[in-house]
Amino acid sequence: CKNKLGRIVRCSQIMGRAETDDLAASQIFYPCMQAADIFFLKADICQLGMDQRKVNMLAREYCDASKRKHKPIILSHHMLMGLLQGQEKMSKSDPNSAIFMEDSESDVSTKLKKAYCPPGVVEGNPCLEYIKYVVLPWKDSFEVTRKEDNGGNKVYTVYEELESDYVSGALHPGDLKPALTKALNQMLQPVRDHFKNNADAKKLLDTIRKYKVTK
Repeated sequence: CKNKLGRIVRCSQIMGRAETDDLAASQIFYPCMQAADIFFLKADICQLGMDQRKVNMLAREYCDASKRKHKPIILSHHMLMGLLQGQEKMSKSDPNSAIFMEDSESDVSTKLKKAYCPPGVVEGNPCLEYIKYVVLPWKDSFEVTRKEDNGGNKVYTVYEELESDYVSGALHPGDLKPALTKALNQMLQPVRDHFKNNADAKKLLDTIRKYKVTK
């Protein structure tokens, strides 16, 4: 055995559990299985949310204990909140909680129309999170198109300016959401084209879509 029970239990946060919770055997095996996935897939780089960092480090510690020469590189990113009100993070089991790479243009539009985005409120606002952590780092700008009566078109290159306008009411959800929809669809279009035009990629996506995601 390369890791003791206490070390495995410290990974329980990946399931939304605390170390002090009573855990079923399956919940103890889960971190081990997730760490094993990294080696089964022969992943050189493992990119997951910050909530998964403990199990990713478990995999690296296993490399030390088993004298594996190459450790997986761990990239831990900010966790996006879910699109609906009160969702602390996105969930694969709830398609409406996030924008997925394979979403169509209409999927993105429908999800963002339903997304929680109260006027002037920054706290718990997933639309602002998508702009801050997804759109601006990727595109370096965020363009809002609107009538002159509503302030005219404006291009944001700094998130703080956008947030200030949103809090003051100078930027309304009715203008922000269409702009976010357009930006995300522009970012996703190359992915859609890849899965449409590449036969192997298309077959892989069709296979994945047949799997049933459970909580």
